Amino acid sequence: MRLDTARRIASDEFKAGESRIWIDTNSLNLIQEAATRQDIRELIEKHVIQVKQKKGNSNGRFKQRLKQLAKERRRGPGSVRGTRNARFPRKRRWIKTIRALRDELRLLKSQGKIDSKAYRKYYRIIKGGTIKSRAQLRSQLKIAGLLGEDQ
Repeated sequence: MRLDTARRIASDEFKAGESRIWIDTNSLNLIQEAATRQDIRELIEKHVIQVKQKKGNSNGRFKQRLKQLAKERRRGPGSVRGTRNARFPRKRRWIKTIRALRDELRLLKSQGKIDSKAYRKYYRIIKGGTIKSRAQLRSQLKIAGLLGEDQ
């Protein structure tokens, strides 16, 4: 039988693509003598016809890149894709800030440094976006006379 026919039948048997079928070039006469599918199966058993292993993509370069990124490398202006807000969305930034400020306010209230009225007032101010950081909140409270200089 012809070589391409043998290859097609073998790919059928292996349930693999024709490009993955390897035929021993030293045994071409055995393949030409084969007439049936059974003959091809016998040649497969004799390892005259074999299937090549699937090619896989190596993760080596990817892992190396991740290792470098973990060390804060490869983050220069040439590697930046997307706007600042695409990389760290406005909402995420807002959530991070607001939670920190509310946490600070809650802490001051629980320690008894501010009363409920001041807590509620500054809670609304924080929500308005006027105060941007814990340090700014503490300085605002000091200016208002609600916190002592040592606190």
